[in-house]
Amino acid sequence: MSELLQQLAQVLEQRKTADPKQSYVANLYSKGLDAILKKIGEEATETVIAAKNGDTNQLIYETADLWFHTLVLLTHQGLGPELVLNELQRRFGQSGLEEKAKRHQ
Repeated sequence: MSELLQQLAQVLEQRKTADPKQSYVANLYSKGLDAILKKIGEEATETVIAAKNGDTNQLIYETADLWFHTLVLLTHQGLGPELVLNELQRRFGQSGLEEKAKRHQ
């Protein structure tokens, strides 16, 4: 699975130099951070609505959109999915309550 994320991250990185008229992602990059954040907000809302409606297929579809646009954000910020995967690995096997308490120390 992380191989797919790496492939997607490479394509998203390449889109930084693509023509905004030819690439959705390049167009989003050209509009800047606020446009990317707005899109993530939209996709998060659509994901919540799909879950609330109990529509499994729509939930999967919207979650894919949300993850995709989050990867666009990471790439825009010069970050890659491996950093998020590393953080999830760091947290793995740790109580969520314990991890949250450590953040406030």
